[in-house]
Amino acid sequence: MRLKSFELIARDINDVDVSLLHALSIGVGWPHRPKDWDFLRRAGHGIVAVDGIGRVFGSAMWFPHGDDFATVGLVITSPRTQAQGNARWLMEQVFERCAGRNLSLNSTDAAYKLYLSLGFTKEAIVYQYQGDVAPTLPMLPPLNGELSEPSREELDEITALDARAFGVDRGKLLALLSENASICVLQRGGELVGYSMCREFGRGQVVGPIVASNDRDAIHLTAVHLKRLAGQFARVDTRDTGAFAEFLQQCRLAVSETDTTMSKGRRFLNRKDNEPLVYGLAGHALS
Repeated sequence: MRLKSFELIARDINDVDVSLLHALSIGVGWPHRPKDWDFLRRAGHGIVAVDGIGRVFGSAMWFPHGDDFATVGLVITSPRTQAQGNARWLMEQVFERCAGRNLSLNSTDAAYKLYLSLGFTKEAIVYQYQGDVAPTLPMLPPLNGELSEPSREELDEITALDARAFGVDRGKLLALLSENASICVLQRGGELVGYSMCREFGRGQVVGPIVASNDRDAIHLTAVHLKRLAGQFARVDTRDTGAFAEFLQQCRLAVSETDTTMSKGRRFLNRKDNEPLVYGLAGHALS
C-alpha cells in the first residue's frame, strides 16, 4: 500500500523486534508491555505494516479458535497513518488470511465506524473496570459450593466449561494463559461450575477469563484474586451491568473506557438459558 511519499508492505508479526511493537502500542496509549506482545504472538497470528527501512506503522492480529472462528485485535496504526487508510488495509489483510472464518472483535470508539463499514455488526458494550483495589472488599454473598486451586488434570474440565460459555473451544489459549496465571475453580456437588484466572498484564494484573453461571458465583471467583491484590492496580473487562459490575465498583474499580463487541459472519454472543457465561474477558484482543 502506498501512503503519500512512502510504501508499506505486510510482514509477519514474528519477524519484527518486539521493541518496535511496544513502541507502536505506547504511541497510541495502550498498556501492552514487551512481554505482553510476546505472549500474544504465541497465542495467535499477526501482520505488521512496515516501510522500506523496517519502520513499523501498524499491526493487526487474529486468534483462531476451532475451524471457523477467530477473534481479531491489536489493530493499531501509528498517528502518522491513521487518516490514510492504513487500518482498512490491515483489516483487508486479516480478511484474506481468515477467509471462511466468522470473526469477532472489541472495537474502540475511534475504530467503530471503520468496522461498521467493513461489515461488522454491534452486539454488546464492554466496560473496562480498573484501578487500585480497595484494601477491604465489600461483604460477599453466601458461597454456594467450594473454591479451590485446580489440578493439572482439571484443565480439561475448565476448557469444556469455557467452551460452553464462550461458544467455541479455546483450549490452546487457556493452556497458554495457565502457564503464568493463578487459577481458581468453583465446584458444586462435585461438578465444576465456574473458574477464573489472574495474570500480569500492562500496569498491573488482569482478572479474566471469569466464567460462571450467575453473578454470585462470578463475584466469589473474582474476589479470590482481588483480596490478594488489595492496594494494587487491577483490571476486569466485562459486559455485565448488574450485581457483578456493582461489586467491581465497590472494590474501587472504575470504568476507564468502553469498547463495542462486534461480529462479522455468525453472531458471536448467544447466551443460552442454564448455561455458563463469560463474566470477565481474557483480554481486549482475546475476548
